[in-house]
Amino acid sequence: MNRDLPHDPAADEAAARIVFVSGPSGAGRSTAIRALEDLGFEAIDNLPLSLLPHLLDGPPPNRPLVLGTDPRNRDYSAQALIEAVDSANRNPDILADLVYLDCATDVLVRRFSETRRRHPLAPEDQPILGIELERDLLAPVRARAGILIDTSDLSPHELKAEISRWFAPSGVQKLALSVQSFSYKRGLPMGADVIFDCRFLRNPYWEESLRSRDGRDPDVQSYIAADPRFAAFGGQVADLIETLLPAYRDEGRAHLTVAFGCTGGQHRSVAMAENLCTHLAEAGWQVSKRHRELERRGVIRAP
Repeated sequence: MNRDLPHDPAADEAAARIVFVSGPSGAGRSTAIRALEDLGFEAIDNLPLSLLPHLLDGPPPNRPLVLGTDPRNRDYSAQALIEAVDSANRNPDILADLVYLDCATDVLVRRFSETRRRHPLAPEDQPILGIELERDLLAPVRARAGILIDTSDLSPHELKAEISRWFAPSGVQKLALSVQSFSYKRGLPMGADVIFDCRFLRNPYWEESLRSRDGRDPDVQSYIAADPRFAAFGGQVADLIETLLPAYRDEGRAHLTVAFGCTGGQHRSVAMAENLCTHLAEAGWQVSKRHRELERRGVIRAP
């Protein structure tokens, strides 16, 4: 892994970021692009090179941009790609990087064999023929690349971690954290990673003055907090999540959803979600929250 020029964090902050990703088929280009998407980049894959000048001649993008290039495109030219990178870097408002993902030939052959994929440049022949042809086409791009990553011995998770090392702020992968509440009557929320059942806590529904309110109400929260099991449960949940978050982040996860469920999704689960959100925000984590049943009823607007 190498880079021609030292990384300049100050330049990152002053200029719009564009990352070109190239490399032979099977080397992990799609994985790298998805990793950059998880870091907040807008991704455009397989963009015809003839359209690049129109994209780069416009105003600098207002968010980081990753462009995937592929020799399968009919107008592909290694020289055109290199000129596009150089042209972008001549613009003082843009910071452009060319990332080349390389991989040993025998590993590429094995990957195509294991997935039973045909090589895009030799769909009717053995993959080795397409691999060799692609290497010849990409040789000038590899020589020009500022960041070279050999993926021969990298798993997808390790490749994502390497991409994060180069491009995440401060070299740390950001973790998008969501805390939700839901009703077991309507089923588990889609995409929830960690789920806690709050139905053992005392239920404000049976208190007539609290029945029409929800778990964001201070009186409802006080009623639930009076349950002798509340403090231990809330504290242990917070400790568990704070222990897991750095591990999930370091493992390369981009999203984590924690959900609390109760009978109606109105009181106990909402209060627990609010409580955990406040705790994590105070601990420095960026966290969003959703209350599914309150959104269904129109009590709050869905994000």
